Amino acid sequence: MEDFIRPPNESGIAKNTFDRPRGRREVTSDTATRRQFLKVSAAGIAAATLGQEAWSNQPKRDIPYRTLGRTGEKVSVVGIGGYHLGRPEVTADDSLRIVRTALDEGINFLDNCWDYNGGESEIRMGRALRDGYRKKAFLMTKIDGRDKNTAEKQINESLKRLQTDRIDLLQFHEVIRDTDPDRIFAPGGALETVLQAQKDGKVRYIGFTGHKSPDIHLKMLNTASAHHFNFDTVQMPLNVMDAHFNSFEAKVLPALQKQNMGVLGMKPMGDPFILNSKTATAIECLHYAMNLPTSVVITGCDSIPILQQAIDAARNFQPLSADAVAKLLARTAQAAKSGEYELYKTSHHFDGTYQNPQWLG
Repeated sequence: MEDFIRPPNESGIAKNTFDRPRGRREVTSDTATRRQFLKVSAAGIAAATLGQEAWSNQPKRDIPYRTLGRTGEKVSVVGIGGYHLGRPEVTADDSLRIVRTALDEGINFLDNCWDYNGGESEIRMGRALRDGYRKKAFLMTKIDGRDKNTAEKQINESLKRLQTDRIDLLQFHEVIRDTDPDRIFAPGGALETVLQAQKDGKVRYIGFTGHKSPDIHLKMLNTASAHHFNFDTVQMPLNVMDAHFNSFEAKVLPALQKQNMGVLGMKPMGDPFILNSKTATAIECLHYAMNLPTSVVITGCDSIPILQQAIDAARNFQPLSADAVAKLLARTAQAAKSGEYELYKTSHHFDGTYQNPQWLG
């Protein structure tokens, strides 16, 4: 088995990212109450204080590292999203350069998924991890399978594509239906396969991800608890607009902190719909997510300039003041109130398993 090693230092600047068009837009009409806004504002302000203590000793020009919950693993504050690496407009050579540049510059957290671009994202990442680069990476991928056999097939395919014998973190992908937790934990469900894979040394840590509803995340956590199981990590949207609308930050983040689970923030820019609102810049979006008690903020990078933006944002991050958090939340509140810039919550735009239910098994 290979062990990942802790990274180096220096350099950076840049720009932003987009994401996949999937399905139609169906905006709902849920609005955050003022009480929730004040609660989230207070949470953000508290995070600023927490951040000041946790990160004040970081070297100025290094990528900051944080602890991944109870695992004790050290991961870079920013991680590279796998989806963008397999997009048709991104060449295989570009993907290789993005991954290797990220690892050389000190980013060690790599995100991927069995279903991204028909497996091309994992294939490209696997090529980039040759020549000793696997040792620099904390490698995460996800599976869609909800039953034992489907999950086993997807794990083995991911290992082959990624050209590795071990995945550092395997997550159940797109927990977006109320039925998903029960299916995963049922007799003959996907958890049985994942636990066996962990026992066999193919998987180190186990988590889940979803972007639809904080209540479904809470059901997944409660279902795990009922089965005497603890996840190592949870991935969810954490951004300047989530704070106002059907908020993972307000509802799920406190539960994860209580259980000392690794917090993986995703969609810091709404892929990239939050930027379309003209209420926050790319750097502000990245810094807001980093300012929360996240272990890592995952962002898609489809070019070296966009990667350099993420590197620069990480290296120059300083915990936001209470006043800065409050102003940013106030500036984004109106645009965020209906969820029109968070299509992963209000539509099937990002729901790969909705478009392809056969992936669930």
